[in-house]
Amino acid sequence: MSFIDEMKQKAKLSKKKIVLPEGTDLRVLTAASVAAAEGLAEIILVGSKEEILKAAGNIDLSQVTIIDVEAAEKREEYAQGFYELRKSKGLTIEEARETLKDPVYFGNMMIKHNDADGLVSGAIHSTADTLRPALQIIKTATGTSLVSSFFIMVIPDCEYGEDGVFLFSDCGLNENPNAEQLSEIAISSAHTMQNLLGVTPIVAMLSYSTYGSANSVLTQKVVQATALAKQKAPTLLIDGEMQVDAALVASTAKLKAPNSTVAGKANVLIFPDLNAGNIGYKLVERLAKAQAYGPVTQGLAKPINDLSRGCKAEDIIGVIAMTAVQAQA
Repeated sequence: MSFIDEMKQKAKLSKKKIVLPEGTDLRVLTAASVAAAEGLAEIILVGSKEEILKAAGNIDLSQVTIIDVEAAEKREEYAQGFYELRKSKGLTIEEARETLKDPVYFGNMMIKHNDADGLVSGAIHSTADTLRPALQIIKTATGTSLVSSFFIMVIPDCEYGEDGVFLFSDCGLNENPNAEQLSEIAISSAHTMQNLLGVTPIVAMLSYSTYGSANSVLTQKVVQATALAKQKAPTLLIDGEMQVDAALVASTAKLKAPNSTVAGKANVLIFPDLNAGNIGYKLVERLAKAQAYGPVTQGLAKPINDLSRGCKAEDIIGVIAMTAVQAQA
């Protein structure tokens, strides 16, 4: 069973309400129809009902809920709620009403008011336009100060990690996290591995150095991040700084980090910056013929996930399933 098939099975166990605020895009409409028909979630398209139905044509939306932002029953309630959240920033009630005409903002307010469980956007919106409303409305999860991203990497015929399955972070969002931020990324990634895959996370904080084999500003950042993560989450299996071969290969781990509970067993790899993370996941994807699922967002109080604007309908279906599973957790 593929990773996405596993996510689909989990999603079906407890159907969540997932908002799609890009209902004029054919890929989104196709994904909405399929996801609803397969029972992955209760799908809610938000926007102009007239424009959504016109764009859909012959696509079957009979099992999909469509909410028109201009005529919605809770439009004023959401506007008042958004005003209360942002009035300290100078927002007026008139500006709140105008902002809520944006389906992404409206969808986030649905989640804030517990009328939906998650949101998937980005087929036609930038990452900034997807995440800005979430940061203003949903905010970060309790005990978390940073939103980050992850990839699930599924590597065929691989003896390492969780039978070839890994979580890589952060490969898509935070460019050069400091030690505090890197510790937050590590803890969020561990929670994601546990909640999404049901697997005990074993977290390696990657560097070009293992246990002080080199010493620089770059390695010290990872050392400090590891210490902070251990303080914040003392029961977490996490160690570093370590080179990637020490993190993955048992024989190398015995030489470089013989007393580590993580070395040689890691299934969560935390990269020191976006350069390393983005290069790393693409190398594994291309050279090891891995399947790369992501980037998916973590660290928000509710799951809000960003698509690539080059995505296909099947990609959106997969992210809907992952978002539903995140919402279950």
